[in-house]
Amino acid sequence: MTNPGGEYEDTLLVARREEVAADVVALTLRHPTGRELPAWEPGAHLDLVLDPGRTRQYSLCGDPADRASWRIAVLRAPAGRGGSARVHDTLTEGSTVRVRGPRNHFALRPAARYLFIAGGIGITPLLPMTAAAEAAGADWRLLYGGRTRGSMAFADQLAARYGGKVRLVPQDEEGLLDLAPYLDAPAGPSAPSAPFSPGTLVYCCGPEPLLRAAEEACRAWPDGALRTERFQPRTDAAGAEPAGASFELVLTRSGLTLTVEPDRSVLRTVEAAGVPVLYSCEEGTCGTCETDVVEGEVDHHDSVLTGEERASGETMMICVSRCRGPRLVLDL
Repeated sequence: MTNPGGEYEDTLLVARREEVAADVVALTLRHPTGRELPAWEPGAHLDLVLDPGRTRQYSLCGDPADRASWRIAVLRAPAGRGGSARVHDTLTEGSTVRVRGPRNHFALRPAARYLFIAGGIGITPLLPMTAAAEAAGADWRLLYGGRTRGSMAFADQLAARYGGKVRLVPQDEEGLLDLAPYLDAPAGPSAPSAPFSPGTLVYCCGPEPLLRAAEEACRAWPDGALRTERFQPRTDAAGAEPAGASFELVLTRSGLTLTVEPDRSVLRTVEAAGVPVLYSCEEGTCGTCETDVVEGEVDHHDSVLTGEERASGETMMICVSRCRGPRLVLDL
């Protein structure tokens, strides 16, 4: 079934639960009637609607060819907002959970060469990517760091399946993952210390320090060569706090003209006008509230869109982004 935003939304059954690493549980989700689930591609994630007001996003890490089930893996985060604890403590085999999606802002683009970089639970969206790269015959490597070997979900599976293409770096054994040998010289020759040349795409997912290190190391790389997925807002993003002058907001499908005040987000303005819109994180990280822009210059503050996507001005995350001018027209 689809929700008002046109996305698949339904209640699924937890068909299997596995402990795949210290504090990491993998859940296999199926439709209670055995119905086929929507197709997805590597990089996609699901919304888990855990209870009213608590929706969390988790990457799909199974096989896209398997239309009978979806698989996610969840790290228990003691310092989090309670979503992961809810998953660990209440979603057992035989229980049900409301899901929404899939949605993909981290899609795997075609390339001859890939470098995948994972930190901790950031391995989840990269699992189907490595499988897709292998199936396509691409030249690829995976750098996978974690606190300890026992905390690194799917590490043994990856090493056994792909051998030398996978570099495991437990911090307690080898220190922090060093990206410089792999990212400092994109124009260099093919060699073990710098194996990737122009045309390589770099996909990185993990904690903020790792993402910032990858961005810094890739400054000399071509625009668009590095793709990242974040669990939290960028440290240089404005976050969920609206800022700036008021502006006129026109909603074409609803036939409304509204005013977005300096202390209110576009999302809250639309919601207050009674226009239904899907949203979740309100931090600009999940992509749920992405909305098509008809007219106006967007002041982007999200952590989802690439530089190229921001420059196009075709969409925006209305939970955190605003308008640079006096008027913004949205397809709502």
